[in-house]
Amino acid sequence: MKIIETDRLILRLLTIDDAAFILKLLNDPTWKQFIGDKGVNTLEDARNYILTGPITMYSQLGYGLYLVELKESKIPIGLCGLIKRESLEDTDIGFAFLSEYQSKGHAYEAASATLSYGCNQLNLKRIVAITSKDNELSSKLLKKIGMNVEQVITPADGSEELDLFSYSQPR
Repeated sequence: MKIIETDRLILRLLTIDDAAFILKLLNDPTWKQFIGDKGVNTLEDARNYILTGPITMYSQLGYGLYLVELKESKIPIGLCGLIKRESLEDTDIGFAFLSEYQSKGHAYEAASATLSYGCNQLNLKRIVAITSKDNELSSKLLKKIGMNVEQVITPADGSEELDLFSYSQPR
């Protein structure tokens, strides 16, 4: 089911049929470097990731991570969406793209449309994002879509410090 459409992209709900793509994306070097190893090593792991993550969030909150595909060819290139993490008070925007589709404007197009969707369709008053301090491309993108670094946070697991970005709808 299509959620967001931009000039070049479709953002749609993930299904278990997307397991092969999820397996590839979650094992992409940039995913592992900046997001971490989620232990998704088989198609069954990928199906489980989709079921217990995005599909569960869709049913509980009405939003989640969406599959990003090229509009013309329907080729899946990444994920972008809104996530409610237990560790954050506000809804978080997240995105990740296969290495071969990075630095082509797709992440900006998807993230700016997702931020707009969260504010205008879901009526979220505040949206946040977290990035590792060395993830310069994501930090640059978040600033480009209108988010600003609010503070540095340390996750409950005591891992590396993260920059917390935020965007609040104008009143």
